[in-house]
Amino acid sequence: MDKVALITGASGGLGQALAEKLQQDGWQLVLVSRDGQRLSDVYGAQHTQITQDCSTPEGVQQLFAQIEQQSIKVNALAHCVGNIRLGAMHRMAHEDFIACMQANLFSAYYTLAGFIQHNKQHQQAASAVLVSSAAARIGTPNHEAIAAAKGGLEAMLRGAAATYASANIRINAVAPGIMQTPASATLISSDLTRDIASKQYPIPGIGDPKQVADVMAWLLSAQAEKVTGQVWSIDGGFSAIRPIVK
Repeated sequence: MDKVALITGASGGLGQALAEKLQQDGWQLVLVSRDGQRLSDVYGAQHTQITQDCSTPEGVQQLFAQIEQQSIKVNALAHCVGNIRLGAMHRMAHEDFIACMQANLFSAYYTLAGFIQHNKQHQQAASAVLVSSAAARIGTPNHEAIAAAKGGLEAMLRGAAATYASANIRINAVAPGIMQTPASATLISSDLTRDIASKQYPIPGIGDPKQVADVMAWLLSAQAEKVTGQVWSIDGGFSAIRPIVK
């Protein structure tokens, strides 16, 4: 069977790192973003590129309709869509909360559902990897909205992994800390904020999206054929251990 991976949010920092890794590993790629011009700017004429918004059921239906129209059978999904909305919940506008849920939870639900339907229709084994956050596992100030979204994502993937294991469809996630990507640029825009962010991790430093992409690529590969329903923390120990206070 051909190795064909669908990457949503492919124009973002993590999506780009994963596309590079999967291409090196011999995958054919279907790259999705709601900003088609940015996709083209990043990848030129490489790969199959689709402009679509994955945060609505209608957008996901259109995405897989386009995939079917091109006679493509995708057997791997890396859902890299998301945003970072920080702020104490009593000050967060309703619109910002809904936008956070749409980008981080609803998009994952709709896209995963479409991916599963696609693979059940073609009766093929498949694997999916979603992106959670360290904030889903440990209380972090001003992360209430993103924690709610990613916590829901983690619960959803475990349920889906149980439902579709008998169809040999594997579903996992990675949960990184802050990474050096355009999405986090405003959070670590100065030497001071970068230093503060770095020191909060037991293993200090800002995450490299290429390292997260390596784990995601492994989870999608045949080498991980017995791994499903798992969330892999890549956060320098942030969600599991305390740093030494100096």
